Order: sequence, then C-alpha cells, then structure tokens
Amino acid sequence: MSGGTGERMRIGELSRCTGVSARALRYYEERGLLHVRRDANGYRRYDAESAETVARIRDLLATGLGTDDIRALLPCAQGGPGLVPCALSRGIMARQLTQLDAEIAELTRRRAALEAYAQTMRDRRPQDEALAASSLRSV
Repeated sequence: MSGGTGERMRIGELSRCTGVSARALRYYEERGLLHVRRDANGYRRYDAESAETVARIRDLLATGLGTDDIRALLPCAQGGPGLVPCALSRGIMARQLTQLDAEIAELTRRRAALEAYAQTMRDRRPQDEALAASSLRSV
C-alpha cells in the first residue's frame, strides 16, 4: 500500500498486502466486519485502513471469537493495539473466558476418562496376551 489515506485498493491488492484470501475478505464483508465501497462497475474498493481492520479481525479470530462478537468489538479496536475497555468489550471477553474455562474443564474430564481406558488396556495386556497365546496353542 502506498499513497495517501484517500487511496483505495481492489480486493486482490488487499489480499496480497494482508495475506488473507479474497474469499475470506468477501466473507468478512458479508458478516459486516469489513466495509467496502463499490465502483460504478461493481468492483470492490477498500480504503487504506482496511488492511489494519483485516489484521484486527485475524487477531480476534485467533482468540476463538465468532464473527458476531468481532463485529461488536471492532469499534472498540480503534487507536492502537488491544481493545478500548468499555462495558461491551469487557463483557464479551468475560463471557469468552468463561466459555473457554468450561471447555477446558470438559476436555480435562474427557482426557481423564480416556486415560482411564488406556490404563485399563495396559493393565489387561498381559492377560490378553496370555489368552491369545493359549488360543493359538489350542488350534
């Protein structure tokens, strides 16, 4: 991207400068995350700030937030890194952290159950090998 803030770029240019596919950029537009203007011929034109918006969207997606939450948070993501600490951003973050804690607890429970099965299999291995050996001898 070169030039002043009034410069507009097409979707291919934005894709190249952000490393995000044109398909993903169109999806962000459909979800209301990325705003675009259209030329008379229907081509999408993005402003200079679009690259920064795409970077913020990618950062927020990497946290596991959904597009609805990201759409709500983008106005809080202006003027530097992070989010402006308002009631909305704090609420979304608190809800997401609570959800992640619940998911971690469920994964921990599932891992313990799977480990118990694996331990039972390890404990039974000598019996199973003996049973298999005895079956082979009787054939």
